[in-house]
Amino acid sequence: MPNTSAPSTITVPPAARHAEGVSNDEFRAALSRLAAGVVLVTAQEPPLDPDDPSAPAGEDVGMTATGFLSVSLDPPLVLVSLRNGSRMDELLDEQPLWAVSVLSGSQRHVAGRFAMKGRVSDRLLFADIPYLRGEHSGAPLVGGALATLECRTEQRVPAGDHTLVIGRVLTARVPSAEGGPLTYFRGRYRQLG
Repeated sequence: MPNTSAPSTITVPPAARHAEGVSNDEFRAALSRLAAGVVLVTAQEPPLDPDDPSAPAGEDVGMTATGFLSVSLDPPLVLVSLRNGSRMDELLDEQPLWAVSVLSGSQRHVAGRFAMKGRVSDRLLFADIPYLRGEHSGAPLVGGALATLECRTEQRVPAGDHTLVIGRVLTARVPSAEGGPLTYFRGRYRQLG
């Protein structure tokens, strides 16, 4: 009996292909089939003038990420992938301390807010989201998250149009055991279960 369930393909004009033969659209379509957990990466900008106590404090910065994973248990290391030139990439090049909140299925609005292109200032994005400050990083840790981590950058690895930031985990907490994770699959946020 013949196999009638042939995989679908995307036809892309030869000019849109990379030298290796895979186009951006083909790559995105294939990887969109990989479900990924959704996190909010946060950091606090350093004060504008650390020697002047009256200088304005730095702003909190946040970014939704699906390129986040565990690297090592001993020592505890995690990795986040940041688009080159993004605000978070530039900040974590200067600021070694950052945090991660593993978002729950009910926090789709948080993920969407911090994933917007051309968004308003981060200060306004944090305005009505409950959070605590990390004791080591000073970065926001989102209330209701399934888990929170505070990290210190150990290494930055250039990788194409992204930078892989490897961080040593300084604290790991599980503040909420309720609910399932927020995932990203086929270009949309989804809940498990």
